[in-house]
Amino acid sequence: MPTPHPRQIRQSAKLLNVRYDVRGPILEEAQRMEAAGHRIMKLNIGNPAPFGFEAPDAVLAAMHQHLPHAQGYSDSKGIYSARTAVSQYYESRGIRDIGVDDVFIGNGVSEMITMVLQALVDDGDEILVPSPDYPLWTGATTLAGGRAVHYRCVEEEGWEPDLEHIESLVTERTKGIVLINPNNPTGAVYSRAVLQGIVDVARRHNLVLMADEIYEKITYDGARHINAAGLSDDVLTLTFSGLSKAYRVAGYRSGWVAVSGPKHRAADFLEGLTLLANMRMCANVPAQHAIQVALGGYQSINDLVLPGGRLLEQRNLAQDRLNAIPGVSVQPAHGALYLFPRLDPEVYAIDDDEAFVIELLRAKKILVSHGGAFNYPHTDHFRLVTLPSVEDLSVALDRLEDFLEDWRERHG
Repeated sequence: MPTPHPRQIRQSAKLLNVRYDVRGPILEEAQRMEAAGHRIMKLNIGNPAPFGFEAPDAVLAAMHQHLPHAQGYSDSKGIYSARTAVSQYYESRGIRDIGVDDVFIGNGVSEMITMVLQALVDDGDEILVPSPDYPLWTGATTLAGGRAVHYRCVEEEGWEPDLEHIESLVTERTKGIVLINPNNPTGAVYSRAVLQGIVDVARRHNLVLMADEIYEKITYDGARHINAAGLSDDVLTLTFSGLSKAYRVAGYRSGWVAVSGPKHRAADFLEGLTLLANMRMCANVPAQHAIQVALGGYQSINDLVLPGGRLLEQRNLAQDRLNAIPGVSVQPAHGALYLFPRLDPEVYAIDDDEAFVIELLRAKKILVSHGGAFNYPHTDHFRLVTLPSVEDLSVALDRLEDFLEDWRERHG
């Protein structure tokens, strides 16, 4: 009997339209260059630890202390103390209908986003997602069989969402609205009026509101973060947050989703979400033991975002330097860890923003993310992380300025 030719093993067709370019071809090129001996300045990922940001001592101590008791599975939703801490945190924020059983602990917010969309979305359903977005929202919607429909955020208005555009995109297939506040990649912190407008759209059309608030404690210039869940009690709201950013432990993979609003109308969806939580057994247990201490202890993040704080000083430097480069402008980032500069098309005629960023990487050994990675429809933006020290940021911005000056000379 002839030996059959070995069959090629291909990825599932479900992945054909799924993109996550923040960790895509540009990062692969950077890794190739590192393997060849180049030192790359990485301004592409919001990962605090490599830039010298350390977790609060109490968070580390809590995790170490409980390690002997964290060797087995926990409840699929999470350990009781962690879920209680999350419930009490939101109660302190004026959101009173998030009980212990309304909290699901996950391996970071990313896992909870994927699980929620798998539980919610049927083939052909539409989810309204901001543009620019954090690309996991688009990718996970696509993976679930749905379609991400992007609503416009207006740069000239501080990147706040366009409420009329959101309303115009709602169809009979629309199932939910995503808001990212404070925003990644733009740094916008939404006003109460805009948040209330989004809540009102969700109410009018019976949509699920998904509020990605992982950066809620990282705000600058007196900007005040408002929890979307606190603006209504009649809109089903899923609030996502975690320890990765404010507590500088992205590697712990510790996040949650908290459910508020008319849960009686969402019993079937919540049953599905519980099924998915059961299927993955539980989130990593050692990191869950850090949640209660993190939320209830000293909030050292405040020292980093107030005047004199490292995060604020780095953001200030990057904003000022970028705005001083001919043809470059950036809206103030009032929150999060990023800037999303615009390259004036009259000065920088860029047809392919991914190729532009790769050229910058090869020429100056600086790794940033192109705007298209965030489902932004134009080729005139990129995202820069403001986590490096003032000294390292200065070096990186010197290189960027040199690169752009050379670009202007070469392209007239």
